[in-house]
Amino acid sequence: MSSGVLRALAHATTRWDGKGLPPISGESIALPARITRFALLVEIYDDLGGHAAALTMVRQRAGRELDPAIARTFLQNADGLLGQTDAESIWDAAVAAEPEPRPWLPASRLDQVAHAFADFVDLKSPFTLSHSTGVAQVAEGATRALGLDEAAAVTARRAGLLHDLGRISVPNGIWDKRGPLTRADWERVRLHPYYSERILSHAPMLRSLAQTAGMHHERLDGSGYHHGVSAPAISMGARVLAAADTYQAMTEERPHRPPRSPAEAAAQLSQEAKSGRLDREAVDAVLDSVGQAPAKEPAAWPAGLTDREVQVLRLVAQAKREKEIARQLFISSNTVHHYVKQIYQKAGVSTRAGAALFTMEHDLILHHPAGKTP
Repeated sequence: MSSGVLRALAHATTRWDGKGLPPISGESIALPARITRFALLVEIYDDLGGHAAALTMVRQRAGRELDPAIARTFLQNADGLLGQTDAESIWDAAVAAEPEPRPWLPASRLDQVAHAFADFVDLKSPFTLSHSTGVAQVAEGATRALGLDEAAAVTARRAGLLHDLGRISVPNGIWDKRGPLTRADWERVRLHPYYSERILSHAPMLRSLAQTAGMHHERLDGSGYHHGVSAPAISMGARVLAAADTYQAMTEERPHRPPRSPAEAAAQLSQEAKSGRLDREAVDAVLDSVGQAPAKEPAAWPAGLTDREVQVLRLVAQAKREKEIARQLFISSNTVHHYVKQIYQKAGVSTRAGAALFTMEHDLILHHPAGKTP
């Protein structure tokens, strides 16, 4: 930020009469700070008691807490200024007020913006310092461990930086609470991914990250929030972000518990995958990225399917014809036909639609068990 902005921020809690902090008064206080504090108090009183309450407050505090010249100018133009607070969209009005020429950030600076947002959100609580940055690093590393392309890694990093924007909607009295949360508290907490998603959806350059960021608390068994969806609706990017966020949070102190060691966090994360809440591939990739070797478990496909049968099933579910499947897997059409019969018998289906439904229900399009790479 510029020196002018930094000076104004340093004077944010001053008073015209010198009774604030730092203890400076009058014209020594940066003008932007005087105006901003004035606007803050007007907005609060206008919100609580309407225009009349705001006007009364200004008259009472002018020359004491508030700059008398600003107060006088405001009172002379009160109708027009207060009328702006009744606008349908304060956001649009604020953006429209930006003087020309308006600065536009290029896409090349998007990471800088995301980092600034992440730091702002993480400063909300002493328990979340650097949380978003840590999630971003883990998610990006996990995406690369999965062998996904550079675009996916960039998306993972940015979604990690921005996933907790909605935290600002929840009071610190809830985030920093040392005892158990009430039902009302939990309802507030469950909404923070929703707000992350909505904030990002309003910014054209960030809109593509909105859904992934907003799903960082979703779980494969449908027990997550805020959407409450299950495996077929959760993308691999969202699965990686959920695992990265869970691991990072485990290794950080929280009001109700001390931080877990990396080994303890790894064990608990693996248990989340075993219970079907987190994706096994995503968990293994996260643990690989943080130097915690994932515990491999015996691999098994549903309904006793073999590796090759799962390969064929995935292609059948995508409406590929037997000749196409044969070409893609370098086997004969007769062999494909034999596999299809075996698959239908094991899965208890008789049509391609049934096979597709079986594939989705068992999360076979995106997922394979540990050690399987068909």
